[in-house]
Amino acid sequence: MAASLNQLPGVGPTTADKLLEAGFDSYQALAVASPGELSNTIDIGERTATDIIQAAREAADVGDFESGTALRKQRDQIGKLSLLIDEIDELLGGGIETQSITEFYGKFGSGKSQLTHHLCLTVQLPEDYGGFHGRAVFLDTEDTFRPERIDNMVRGLPDEVIEATMTDRGIAGDAADEAALDELVSHVLERIHVAKGFNSSHQMLLTEKALDLTGEYTDTAWPVRLVCVDSLIAHFRAEYVGRGNLAERQQKLNKHLHDLMRLASLKNVAVVVTNQVAANPEAFFGDPTHPIGGHILGHSSTVRIYLRKSKGDKRIVRLVDAPSLPEGEAVMRITESGLKPD
Repeated sequence: MAASLNQLPGVGPTTADKLLEAGFDSYQALAVASPGELSNTIDIGERTATDIIQAAREAADVGDFESGTALRKQRDQIGKLSLLIDEIDELLGGGIETQSITEFYGKFGSGKSQLTHHLCLTVQLPEDYGGFHGRAVFLDTEDTFRPERIDNMVRGLPDEVIEATMTDRGIAGDAADEAALDELVSHVLERIHVAKGFNSSHQMLLTEKALDLTGEYTDTAWPVRLVCVDSLIAHFRAEYVGRGNLAERQQKLNKHLHDLMRLASLKNVAVVVTNQVAANPEAFFGDPTHPIGGHILGHSSTVRIYLRKSKGDKRIVRLVDAPSLPEGEAVMRITESGLKPD
């Protein structure tokens, strides 16, 4: 790819290597960058950066007006990741979309982390069962990822899904074969790439590394098709305390969200983030719970979903905002063997 980047005006071998190291590995990646971002990242002048971006846009045919018909064809490339719960898949218009950010927010214990674990499994299923036959990347900022939970969820899949997944991976056996199940669990865990973020800056760095990892597996039999951040806001909320730090926090959060959006768009990946909540003390009627992150997160999330506890193991899944879907609710259960329909 470096040789190809060399063909852009102002890009020599050294600059091409810097671009690749910074994650700009295609004309499309350059085309959606800003001159300031490119200038700061690889230490070139803004004018040179502007020329490089303009040339990349022309080469990638990005940035011009397109007809609604052309956009509709592009939308046909978007995948829908099933949750294996018909009521919720229907609520979401078929499942979790690629090329967008889906946000799940709710109180502690509402099922946010359970849901990200569940998606790390379903993304690996064969396409006939709602999966993408792909890998998952899990950015863990609250020490929530548990391999044993994935083990329980694999064993809790319907027998026909287990056996189809075994066949897909070349594992001999069936849903009653413990040795085959152990091998399947190992296969699934091997294709979940987990990294712990220790602060907000490290979390943002891991997003850049996720873009590199996605590029590494793009042309393989198991590409990265899902990136989960659990949770998105925890470090930002802890590090930037008080109104005096709010503007800086939101600016940094905005940069992080744009990196995630670029990852989703360029690599056709489903990005799922979880978010914390706070109570609005001025709300006298209705549910006072609202998501953290303000308007920046509200505008960046393509789909927003509110999770709340109900009786026992039941959770209410409420679709709050989506570009082309009506608001609505569905119910799921969180069991020892995973997420199940009501």
